[in-house]
Amino acid sequence: MNYSTFKTDVKLSKLGFGAMRLPQTEPGFGKPIDEPAAKEMVDYAMANGVNYYDTAYIYHGGKSEVVLGEALRKYPRESYYVADKFNVQANPDCDFQFKDQLARLGMDSIDFYLIHSVMDQTEAAYDESGCIPYFLEQKRLGKIKYLGFSCHGTPDCLRRMLKKNDWDFVQIQLNYYDWFCGNAKEMYEIIREKDLPIMVMEPIRGGMLANIAADVAARLPEGNASPAAWALRFVMNLPGIAVTLSGMSRKDQVVENIATASADVALSETDLKRIEETSRLLYNKTSVPCTGCRYCCDNCPQEFDIPSLLATYNEYKNDVTVLGDAAVASWRLQRLKALPEDKQPGSCLGCGACTQHCPQNIDIPAYMQEMGEYLK
Repeated sequence: MNYSTFKTDVKLSKLGFGAMRLPQTEPGFGKPIDEPAAKEMVDYAMANGVNYYDTAYIYHGGKSEVVLGEALRKYPRESYYVADKFNVQANPDCDFQFKDQLARLGMDSIDFYLIHSVMDQTEAAYDESGCIPYFLEQKRLGKIKYLGFSCHGTPDCLRRMLKKNDWDFVQIQLNYYDWFCGNAKEMYEIIREKDLPIMVMEPIRGGMLANIAADVAARLPEGNASPAAWALRFVMNLPGIAVTLSGMSRKDQVVENIATASADVALSETDLKRIEETSRLLYNKTSVPCTGCRYCCDNCPQEFDIPSLLATYNEYKNDVTVLGDAAVASWRLQRLKALPEDKQPGSCLGCGACTQHCPQNIDIPAYMQEMGEYLK
């Protein structure tokens, strides 16, 4: 396992274990975590040098923290680092949420603590909650070792957050797709100017960069690496990246990602050129930049499986592009008619509860309305 030096004396594994997409007992939103499978994955990660484990108050309906804490309990506390997060939309009471997290984890302190998913539309709520002074006090008391924040906002939002505290680190969404076709490069450079360590989330963009069409994958650099491995290598190759998180759902993903993070991740100029070409091709094929994080789902009054619906929309749009015929591609959307009527996109209330929680700032109701029109 390759390691980075955080601050002066902390060695962090280049690969971090993200506990947002743990294995479940069956497919579907909100299903129970498959605890034996999840703990087997943690055991393999610990045995192979991964020492950074990332969770959050809202992951798996609050069960991620519990399962991760149980999985790590048999190991010496000094052999791993845990990252957890305060989410103002889940509960603006900092004290209640933090104490609840410690109880769920079964720990007395949290190593890396983050203000979670700061966006332009949530920034004021975080300010009003008083969370920064509260968590600075927890750091003074030794309940938190390092304090940072994760940002899904605009570059201007990132700049404002950086001015609000002397942070220890920052976490951003960074992958080659967002680097060449989004604002990830600008976000990265803003943090680098502050000389702060960067924790990376969504390096494979919610699995999108692992599951790309054969014609697109053919543009990746030559070699035996999988699309997922190229995505990780791109991020790990960048200076200043302390940890690259991967939300893994299966043991084979853990095995492959550890192998990638344990090898040489350097990329040549030719490699980078081909990765850029790949991202441009993907951009032309992707209509909605959903990462499947599911933050939008909890507050949907219709209880839509929004990422699944948006994935179907993307498949439809890709077929239209490839086939050049919307009528031929329409079968992709027509299959949604098999859903209960109140779970079909046409039943969207347009309330906007989903958009308030979307890190990608996707206008979800607009896509639901569009699909609903197609299905009439």
